[in-house]
Parts: sequence; C-alpha cells; structure tokens
Amino acid sequence: MTTDPGLTPAVPAARRRHRRTQLTPYLLVAPVFVAVIVALGYPLVRQIVMSFQEFGLRQQFGQAPEWVGLDNYRTVLSDPAMLRVLLRSIVFCLVCVVLTMVAGTALAVLMTVVSRWARLALQVALLFVWAMPVMVTVTVWQWLFDSRYGVVNWLLSHLGFTGMEGHAWTADPMGLFTVAALIVVWMSVPLVAFMSYAGLSQVPAEVMEAASLDGASAWRRFRSVMLPLALPVIMIVGLLQIVWDLRVFTQIYVLQQNGGSTDDTNLLGTAIYRLGIGQGDYGMASALATVVLILTLLLTWKYISTLVNQQKEAAAR
Repeated sequence: MTTDPGLTPAVPAARRRHRRTQLTPYLLVAPVFVAVIVALGYPLVRQIVMSFQEFGLRQQFGQAPEWVGLDNYRTVLSDPAMLRVLLRSIVFCLVCVVLTMVAGTALAVLMTVVSRWARLALQVALLFVWAMPVMVTVTVWQWLFDSRYGVVNWLLSHLGFTGMEGHAWTADPMGLFTVAALIVVWMSVPLVAFMSYAGLSQVPAEVMEAASLDGASAWRRFRSVMLPLALPVIMIVGLLQIVWDLRVFTQIYVLQQNGGSTDDTNLLGTAIYRLGIGQGDYGMASALATVVLILTLLLTWKYISTLVNQQKEAAAR
C-alpha cells in the first residue's frame, strides 16, 4: 500500500496546529497568573516570614530582625484577649453572613416574581446602595443612630421603648456591634442579591412549570427546584461573604472613634491594625494575620471542597 506523498507534510502541520490550540488557553492565562503571583504571592510570603521574626520599630530603621520561631504564634494563641477577639470575630462574621445571605437571596427571589419595572427599580436602588463609598455609608448610619439627633432613637422612643431617648449605641459593645452588623449587611446585600438573581434566573422555565403542574407549592418549588439549581452560585457568594466579613475593618474602626472600649470591641481587622500600626509590633501583627488566613481556609474549606466536587461531576458528564 502506497501513501500519497502530497499528503505527508499536512500531518505534521495538523499536529502543530493542534499543539498550538492546546497551548493557547494557558498562554492567555499566564499573564494574569504571573500578575496574581507578584501582587499577592510576595506580600503573603513576606507576611509569613515576618510572623517568625521580632519585627518592630527598630527594624523599620534598619536593624536586622531577630528570628524568634513560633514565639509570636504562642503569644497570640495564649493571650486571653486575643482569643476573645478571635471568638468575637467568628461570631460577628457568621451572624453577618447568615443575615446577608438570607436577605440577599430573598431579594433575588423577589426580583424573579415582580414585574419588569418593579424589578428595574429594585435593581437601581440596590446598585446605589452597593456603589456608595464605605465612609459615606458609615457616616449616614452614624447619623441615624446618633444619641441626640438620630432617627432611630426618636422612632423607638415614640413606639414606647422607654430609655431609648438619648441612648448611645456605640458606648457599649453590643450596641456597637449591632450598628456595625447592620452596616455590613446593608453594604453586602446588593451584591448577594444580584449574583443570586443571576443564578436563579438560569433555572429553566419548563422545569418550574412542570413542578407547578405536579402540584408543588411556591415554597416547594423554591426549595426543591430553584435553590438546588442555583446553589453553586449561592455557595460562591457565601464563600466570598465569609472572607469579607471575617476581615471587616473600616466599619468597626470608625464606630470605635465615637466612644466605648476598643479592647471590648476589637475584631481581627482592628486588632491587627492596632498591633502593627498602633504599637509597631509587626511580627505579632503578621502572626495574627496568618492566623486569620488559616481560620479563613478552615471556615471556607467545606465550600471549596463542595465546589471542587461539583466541577469534577460537571467535567465527567
């Protein structure tokens, strides 16, 4: 059997084109991957190295840092005040995440059932809330909860809650965390609503119609049809919320300036700031920041493993 010599050069050329096609996605992703490594990798490595050193103000002026091993971690994890900050931050994070996810998902469901113009008005309002700068949002909420001129105290006192007139919300830890949680949830709900709505709107109308014809109630259709199909998107949003709410800083720091004990209202973000910038102990601050990183991975590990499994199942189909 003979082979046409005119076809022989086409085979290597086809192989070369196939190799180029396979390499193209990696070449396109490579610049972004390198940028992420440079922008995030170096600071992370520097933080981890610094957490094993005694790095204070003297090191800022050129003195060589002293290697102390795990001493910074032992100090952080054995300090009762730091353990209280750690527990307080976890509770605050989980409360904010739950409230944000419930409110955001509820608004997303609402957008799937209202009319087009009502949905547009709601989306514009959410967009304005989400686009508002953090400091502007915190300032507005401070005015609302102001002890002398705040609308909240005036409204509560007129509704019959005695003792609320002139109440200083930020003077005690529970009041400060209540205001801070409201601010965090208020700022986070729009993004959760938009992303959840994007996931819910991808549910095929035929599936919902079939469930309705089978006699499923609105709640049953949401719980058994819409939610499972949109769960991957909602899980990603929840993962991001855990990461963001665990390291909240601006809201707590600004509210602390209005009074109250900072020791009783510090979260991980403000504690790291006060250790590093306030006290100049960058080694301890780096150790605490690394603990926050590990804690974030632990809290989000279930989410990450579930997403990986879903990706594997989708690739296997």
